[in-house]
Amino acid sequence: MSNKSFASPFYEFDPKTWSSFAHSKHKLVLSDAEIQKCLAFNDQMPADEVNSIYQPLSRLLYLYVSSRHQRSAVIKQFLGDSLKTPPFIISISGSVSVGKTTTARLLKELISRWPNKPKVDLITTDGFLYDNATLNTKGIMTKKGFPISYDVKKLMTFLFEVKDCVPNLKVPVYSHLSYDVVKNEYITVDRPDILIIEGVNVLQNGADYPEIRNNVFISDFFDFSIYVDAEEDNLIKWYVDRFLKLRESTFNNPNSYFHRYAQLPEDEAIFIAKGIWKTVNHVNLIENILPCKYRASLILKKGHNHNIEKILLRK
Repeated sequence: MSNKSFASPFYEFDPKTWSSFAHSKHKLVLSDAEIQKCLAFNDQMPADEVNSIYQPLSRLLYLYVSSRHQRSAVIKQFLGDSLKTPPFIISISGSVSVGKTTTARLLKELISRWPNKPKVDLITTDGFLYDNATLNTKGIMTKKGFPISYDVKKLMTFLFEVKDCVPNLKVPVYSHLSYDVVKNEYITVDRPDILIIEGVNVLQNGADYPEIRNNVFISDFFDFSIYVDAEEDNLIKWYVDRFLKLRESTFNNPNSYFHRYAQLPEDEAIFIAKGIWKTVNHVNLIENILPCKYRASLILKKGHNHNIEKILLRK
């Protein structure tokens, strides 16, 4: 065994090897139309990746969930109590523009088709951001998306209640059009079997939350965590491409927070997008997101064409 493999806490696989793992017992088929519905705005999915990457991942998660149910049965037997089994929580993290939303939607679609037909909910942590008025009052509007910009107490309370099987929990809704939390609008999470949580900073270790540090971390509530990874040059390209597409569509809406960018010439729009990346997204990536990568249960490493080039599974 080489020093490199000895030092790593992960098994490392190429896509061909990963696709060969036994997962045909519960073969799940998504139509092209269903796959397209899962794609986030301007995201791409290589044609064969649902079968070669996400099918095996779905099967792996099925085994993890089954194992957790067995552990819960042991705890119930030990305590002699008819405790409710809390939802199995899957987190999906990674940089802005890496494709977290597509990964989350695909997994939700595949998991909901397991033989036992589990109830699957999907939320993003965007709803737990402070609203823009609060961010401006705190003087951290330029840090939106950084750990400090989230109402961590509200998010932690939600996670406590999810694990306690509290019914009809309300999750605030975030609008990418207005770039703000929508007042008095919520989605309901009602005791799902599996909850998928997507967010850039869900693997934080608590250092940015001094009021709860050394007590409990957000990631303590996760049963399985996925980090979607890519080189920053690719992330910048994908971010700029998305910015230009939004400039031609959503930004044209007068209600869009970024409406002022709708009529910019392309070269100016590219300059603005790269500037936002450098001053905001790059800093968040380097200081907060990337350092948490190796805390994940599984890492999906993307190449320049959005294709998964490497899969790392925690030993």
